[in-house]
Amino acid sequence: MMNVIGKKYIYLGFSGAMTALSIAAILFFGLKPGIDFAGGVAWELKFSENTVVKEELVESLINQFNVPDAIVLPQGGDGQSFLIRAKDITEQQKGIALQGLQKKFGKVEEMQFQNIGPTVGNDLRQKALIAFGLVLLGISLYVAFAFRKVSKPVSSWKYGIITLLTLFHDALIPAGMFAVLGYFLNVEVDTNFIVAVLVVMGFSVHDTIVVFDRIRENLRISFAGKSGSSSEDFNNLVNRSVNETMARSINTSLTLVLTLLALFFLGPAALKYFILVILVGTVFGTYSSIFIASPLLTLWQKNKRI
Repeated sequence: MMNVIGKKYIYLGFSGAMTALSIAAILFFGLKPGIDFAGGVAWELKFSENTVVKEELVESLINQFNVPDAIVLPQGGDGQSFLIRAKDITEQQKGIALQGLQKKFGKVEEMQFQNIGPTVGNDLRQKALIAFGLVLLGISLYVAFAFRKVSKPVSSWKYGIITLLTLFHDALIPAGMFAVLGYFLNVEVDTNFIVAVLVVMGFSVHDTIVVFDRIRENLRISFAGKSGSSSEDFNNLVNRSVNETMARSINTSLTLVLTLLALFFLGPAALKYFILVILVGTVFGTYSSIFIASPLLTLWQKNKRI
């Protein structure tokens, strides 16, 4: 049997370091907002006849077609599909640029063109933050309510607080990763990122509840027929509960991770970073459910006997 609780400071230390690095990355690099939040234009083009070099496309947009703030992101790695980000491109600019690019690089197909104003972007950003906060609060209250009948030796609201901490941990690490990717690779945070984080939180809380539920069942068995008392050490009970659910948690997560890896390497380029957030969040969510939530529960419990 793996001694998770006995080595809890190692696991908590690793998570603490990852959390600190993520916070530092967000503070120093910041999150690069996409057009969903900042407003602007997303213009996706596909060149059918020739392979296009990114630098040549950037030079053409800036110097020939008067799009000085253009950011070009290759899509799919085939040298034919590109996503162009800019603060503003008028219909006249777009028409002139499209004709010019077709003359220079051959046949070009417009895959999508989105223009979002700054007011809409601010509204979406506020709603995304509200949604994130409400999800954290709602999940924590639900866990506290679900475990209301298990008051010995840990109050039900403590399960909710610990769940809140683990969910924050699971959301913060992908955010820190995106801060680094945004700084070095111009990867932007958009509504897809928010959706992916919410998906991660839903999966993570499911795993955490499975572990907590086994602890609850073992507490009931331990107290059954013993006049409300037990001689078993609380740390041992929690460690036993974690080991009883560990294989299930890892196997369930592994099936999802394998699917996400296949989608990341073989799926559409437009969903690449969306899948990456879920992939990283799933790995750390599984880790936190096993190695963070339960150890925190034992740290909070001062009475060693149950």
